Amino acid sequence: MSDVFGSIWWLIVSIGVLVTFHEFGHFWVARRCGVKVLRFSIGFGKALWSRHGKDGTEYVIAAIPLGGYVKMLDEREGDVAPADVSHAFNRQSVWQRIAIVAAGPIANLLLCVTLLWAMFVVGRPDFAPTIGRVEGIAAEAGFRTGDTLLKVGERDTPTWSEAAMALTTAAMDRAPIAVQVRNVDDDIVTRTLPLSRLPASFEEMRAIQIVGLSPRHYTLPAVVGKIEAGTAAYGILIEGDRITAIDGASVSSFDDIGPLVQTLGRSGGEGMVEVERNGERLALPLQPRQRTEPDRGTYWALGIAPQARTTVPEYDAMLRYGPIAAIPVALRETGTMFRDSVAMIGRMFSGRASAKNVSGPITIARYANASAQLGLAWFLNFLALLSLSLAIINLMPIPVLDGGHLLYYLIELVKGSPLSERAMAAGQFVGLALLASLMGLAFYNDILGLVR
Repeated sequence: MSDVFGSIWWLIVSIGVLVTFHEFGHFWVARRCGVKVLRFSIGFGKALWSRHGKDGTEYVIAAIPLGGYVKMLDEREGDVAPADVSHAFNRQSVWQRIAIVAAGPIANLLLCVTLLWAMFVVGRPDFAPTIGRVEGIAAEAGFRTGDTLLKVGERDTPTWSEAAMALTTAAMDRAPIAVQVRNVDDDIVTRTLPLSRLPASFEEMRAIQIVGLSPRHYTLPAVVGKIEAGTAAYGILIEGDRITAIDGASVSSFDDIGPLVQTLGRSGGEGMVEVERNGERLALPLQPRQRTEPDRGTYWALGIAPQARTTVPEYDAMLRYGPIAAIPVALRETGTMFRDSVAMIGRMFSGRASAKNVSGPITIARYANASAQLGLAWFLNFLALLSLSLAIINLMPIPVLDGGHLLYYLIELVKGSPLSERAMAAGQFVGLALLASLMGLAFYNDILGLVR
């Protein structure tokens, strides 16, 4: 229940911050263009608080905190006193109207840069982009345990989050991509990941695992958690034993055990399994036994399972810059996020990415709560991405959105006169239908995510 209330609270905070900045962009530029602003509202519906400023604007906080609006004086929406006609929105030049409408998304872009700058200054804790386990396509491409990812394509990967995003995005395009790594010998090498070999259909959120890469912080220690009765390890190993070597080959994680057991089993006879037990180092003779399972076939096994992880892995990397150095980094990261977001929209329209990537308020609320629990830097990162997403969505050329109004004004510039009321009304109808469809898809994905 605390997660539910936490999600609702952080959604309200997130939407409140982003909408306030978005509407302030419209408000500030409108005032500079001489337009009279009648109301500045954060939220919709019944007013919970309101006051009239000396500038004649009514400032409102409303009951439904899922948006907001700036109401400007406009002859199309009611009678305007002759003395105020020059201050009506519809009486401004087309370039002024473009500036007023574009100011909202631009405010969100500027907020994104500011939030990323603050995140970099505060410092975002993360995991090092070091590989813990390699198999499948990645193993065949030459990747090895202990490789640290430095660059995926042209994108630097200082932490695992950046590496995961870059690899997931590249996997959607299913094209070979160059990955620069630092191997365990401290040599910097470039390997090509043949993403064209990915299956025609795969779960995009598991793209990295399907490629065959697992981060170091996911790996489990080589500690015995459970022993099956009647197996090779039963009566020899005990729960809590830390396996350090098998037949002379060192073991650093539980993932190392399987391949070494297969090698020992194929060689025949017993092998020495070295363990740490209660502060002592022991060498115990063990002979793997074959077992057959429908989904795995025949393989050699000791009959042990790993000890369940009881604590969250500790961060081992920090993404941080000084106040001055963080400025160009924040600008560059905003550009990268903008390109990635627009490219993702293109992938969804072309069918290269699933429509499941469209998220609604429920998913946004869950991510808001999760990021807030991770700390200030992660929440700032989340807000920056959400602010950028709000800017991009509002710039889409869909009537009823800012981008739709900008489209009308560009048409007006080309033809030399405004669109007819009938044409704009038809556009509004189409825009509402598109927006309703998008919202329906988002809610469907939200509910499906909850069910899963």
